[in-house]
Amino acid sequence: MDFIDHLRALAARINSTQDLIRTEEATKNAMVMPFIQLLGYNVFDPTEVTPELVADIGTKKGEKVDYAILRDGHPIMLFECKKFGGDLSINHAGQLFRYFHVTAARFGVLTNGSVYRFFTDLEQPNKMDEKPFFEFDLLDFKERDVEELKKFAKTTFDVDTILTTASELKYTRAIQNKIADLLNNPTEDFVKILSGELLGGRRFTQAVRDQFTGITKRAFEQLLTERINERLKGALVNEPESIASPVELKFEDTNDQTIVTTAEEIEGFHIVRSILRDVVNTRRVFMRDAQSYCAILLDDNNRKPICRLRFNNTEKLAVGIFNDKREEEKIPLAHLDDLYEMAEKLKATVRQHLPADDLPSTNS
Repeated sequence: MDFIDHLRALAARINSTQDLIRTEEATKNAMVMPFIQLLGYNVFDPTEVTPELVADIGTKKGEKVDYAILRDGHPIMLFECKKFGGDLSINHAGQLFRYFHVTAARFGVLTNGSVYRFFTDLEQPNKMDEKPFFEFDLLDFKERDVEELKKFAKTTFDVDTILTTASELKYTRAIQNKIADLLNNPTEDFVKILSGELLGGRRFTQAVRDQFTGITKRAFEQLLTERINERLKGALVNEPESIASPVELKFEDTNDQTIVTTAEEIEGFHIVRSILRDVVNTRRVFMRDAQSYCAILLDDNNRKPICRLRFNNTEKLAVGIFNDKREEEKIPLAHLDDLYEMAEKLKATVRQHLPADDLPSTNS
């Protein structure tokens, strides 16, 4: 398996066992150690991964860091662990701060088993920054996050390479977060800037502010949806024509401007579409978004549901599959790729909507 496949497998295992993980020690054993092992370090070799490395720091004697990854006998990366789901604010990284200061390690990692926050000393030499330059969420990661994480693997680890990109990565993520905040909740100053030339000298009253705040949010949402569709069309340009046709986004309530079709929903739609191509012409497969789910329908007909993508819960993905009685079964997903495991159920659902003479022949 590729590196990303190993990450997905670990994420799936954590998803299925997280209710049993209630202590810091259990988090270390079931989550953190497998993560370190996945990076290529031998957790059973104390010359490579040392648990509870001890140091005397000033008046503090016997200070311990949960794990230290060593190279040539010297720490290169330090891990401080909290229990699964625990708070990862900088106030809970005291030992990591102190140990970072007295070792040659340039990277500190604060984790609760699912989220890993990577720190270095960009602000002041040999003093760990208060803000991480990189965060990896094992239960919610993107491919670009995996590429950054790979830099910490044993076979590719290079301090200079990581530090070269750390500063840019830190500020890029900060700006992305700021833009995301502005998209969701445009500030008055931001709306003023965007609407200034459009008002034609009119005063920026409360009514005008409310009007243009709503317009700003809708404009961004529509722009993002268009960009996503353009990228998906480009990615599908080499696919068979039957599955490369453009996606027309539809909404259950066309007056509801709070419905936002996400990139994950569009990707999930294309996965379902590709699964069904040997059962039905995929031009007949449509998506229609709603507040609580994204429906995938045959012939754009509500009476012919194929499935529902329930991705609006940011912590969990799920798909609703319909049986022969049109009853929905909600199945949790560890990752979007898990939709491929639902292939036979999805095909069976579509066959229920097709007349007998419309079904593909099973003769060889």
